[in-house]
Amino acid sequence: MTKKISGAEYPIAKIFSSDFDYLIPTYQRPYAWTTVQAGELFADLHDFYIKEKEDTYFLGSIVLIKEEGKPLAEVIDGQQRLTTLTILLSALTHRATGNIRDSFNRYLCEPGNELEGLAQKPRLTLRERDRIFFKDYVQAVKLDELLRIDPAQLDNESQRNIQANARLFMERLQSTFGDDPQAATDFGSFLVRRCFLVAVSTPSQQAAFRVFSILNSRGLDLLPTDIIKSDVIGKVRESLQSEYNETWEDLEVEAGRDGFAEVFGHIRMIYAKEKARRALLEEFRERVIDRVPSAENLVTQVIVPYTQAYLLAKNCEYVSTSNAAEINALLKWLNRIDNSDWLPSAMKFFAEHQSDAAYVNWFVTRLERLAAYMHICGYDVNGRIDRYALVLKALEQPHSLSKPVAAVELTLAEKQRFLTNLQSEIYWLTARRRNYLILRLDSFLSDGAAVYDPSVLTIEHVLPQTVAPDSEWAAQWPDATERLFWLHRLANLVPLTQRRNSQAQNFEFERKKKAYFGGRQGVSSYILTTQVLATPAWSPEVVRGRQQELVDVLTTGWGLTST
Repeated sequence: MTKKISGAEYPIAKIFSSDFDYLIPTYQRPYAWTTVQAGELFADLHDFYIKEKEDTYFLGSIVLIKEEGKPLAEVIDGQQRLTTLTILLSALTHRATGNIRDSFNRYLCEPGNELEGLAQKPRLTLRERDRIFFKDYVQAVKLDELLRIDPAQLDNESQRNIQANARLFMERLQSTFGDDPQAATDFGSFLVRRCFLVAVSTPSQQAAFRVFSILNSRGLDLLPTDIIKSDVIGKVRESLQSEYNETWEDLEVEAGRDGFAEVFGHIRMIYAKEKARRALLEEFRERVIDRVPSAENLVTQVIVPYTQAYLLAKNCEYVSTSNAAEINALLKWLNRIDNSDWLPSAMKFFAEHQSDAAYVNWFVTRLERLAAYMHICGYDVNGRIDRYALVLKALEQPHSLSKPVAAVELTLAEKQRFLTNLQSEIYWLTARRRNYLILRLDSFLSDGAAVYDPSVLTIEHVLPQTVAPDSEWAAQWPDATERLFWLHRLANLVPLTQRRNSQAQNFEFERKKKAYFGGRQGVSSYILTTQVLATPAWSPEVVRGRQQELVDVLTTGWGLTST
């Protein structure tokens, strides 16, 4: 069998003819084009149709595993376009009648010819999960029935995309051509005669994947994980490809496409332990794939355990007969931080030590403290990556609860810097950093029992920022320098819900407690605020004492003592 790669330009009429019998392999990603991509395709086609009366329109390329002279064509790249064009042809068929409808229908299904040995069947066969659905509704031109289905009742996102794009094309054809059958027919004629695709074919699977990777690493709209998948699944033993593809696809569905792509970035970090300097696709191949003995090992020993660890950490779903509640609470706090640089360390640890609940609790407690330290102290991305790299390197050495990973602990210098920042003017931290600290402090006071919604949070001053000269505040705090010193520090800040934010911040203390901090019921959702409600006066002495008490709570909660 020749390994020759051939490519030729074909009109859509030829692309959807007896010369090609398209099959979407099971390892391909689901149909992912939304109404955004489908709408852009229709708009581009119609704009060209109106403005160009002679020229041809190029729709891009498809990559096929196909033997010369045989119609069977396994689609390596191009399923999104082929599927979308089939939906558009179905919408045109739906509008047509008589001979025109029969003509359109031939692009959807092979009518069959016993003399030529052609069986009656659809031109395009989707992945197993969607092929019956696509055949029964789109290729059978039962679009009215399709649109009557509640999208929530469809099996997956792929089917919802198919339904949404069918609706879009039917609406666009109606709004563009109205009830004029000839106008729609002329547009359909333009589509099949003057719109072209380049079909690149080779009988070699390896060659087809190579062509696919080259084309798509140059900027077409695939995620790096799609190209990595083609590389990896293409190298799995043929007898195992379906099984491994099913595993891969299940992980992608569970993590979501964007989440799954994030997993690969974190895996790269686990192996590289440094900031990415090139594209993920290039670095993942060099840093990860080239260091794993086989494609099968890459899936079973790297992608599967790390994706499961990612989902555990992101969804806070650690399961154990002991410590599970504490561990999941800590994971929730980690997920509140405005970066995910902590995730590679968590994934590496969970993938290897998930069964030891006591050790997991030990590690996650310290990982949250380390992440909080860098978050509150304002580490930039380079500083965070360098610090977590130390943890990742340590995780590669033998470790256990009896000999734990020391790199996840804060050094004495880091603890001192943390404490210094806790004593600073907290109010001037960025909102994400400030809110994290205030809510984490409140959680230490509640022993973790409270539930917080940071979307309805504002941080307010007890001693107001503006003090009238004749107010009780001025009498209680006569020294303007002292007022300024304490104004933005931890002791003078309380968390409130946003709906109370518009009320008078400058009331005298007693009135402020009743009308502003306590609300209608005279209570607060936050322990920090409840403590202020129970305080009879707000003097410099009270604030100094409160500052020390709150810093002590954080010192104990995060274990910031020097010993």
